[in-house]
Amino acid sequence: MQTLAKQILEHCAGLPEGTPLVAKELLHLGTRAAVDQVLSRLVRRGTLLRAGRGIYVLPVESRFGTRAPSTVKMVEGLANQRGETIVSHGAAAANALGLTTQVPMRAVYLTSGRSRRLKLGAQTVEFRHAPVWQLIFPGRAAGEVVRALAWLGPEKAGEAIRMLRSKLAPSELQEVASACARLPTWMAREVSSLVSHG
Repeated sequence: MQTLAKQILEHCAGLPEGTPLVAKELLHLGTRAAVDQVLSRLVRRGTLLRAGRGIYVLPVESRFGTRAPSTVKMVEGLANQRGETIVSHGAAAANALGLTTQVPMRAVYLTSGRSRRLKLGAQTVEFRHAPVWQLIFPGRAAGEVVRALAWLGPEKAGEAIRMLRSKLAPSELQEVASACARLPTWMAREVSSLVSHG
């Protein structure tokens, strides 16, 4: 058992920070039962963190002690591992674009996968299943605009669009407008004005 624990930890050490670990990835090291048992033991010892059911992550060692890995890195790792599209929630997008001064208190992400919660040390990270149109343009300003507008809603969208016109490059505005066919009608109407007035 000791050598299996050592092999699992060596495997974890070779992964980028925040990469989620699941038992299925470790079956080349031992049987499923043995791997599950060792993972549970490593969690009890504090050597691994249990982020969710069957999902583990290696804490980060620093000169101040150990801490949970960064949420952003964990989210990136999960997206790569599961093949999901995971993007920031509309509230975070609106804040990043300067459309609101409200800072989201909780870490919430939109996903193409199922809704669930993961624990990262003391923080809970929430994943909410979202419609495909809210997940477009991951990692790009155009996608942030779509998510921010979805969160702000029809009442505040017009004002947000006026603010965005001065903040975004024409190419980014064009990219948002290129998605009109995929957006809800109220949003497509607002977004199409980005280009006509731009």
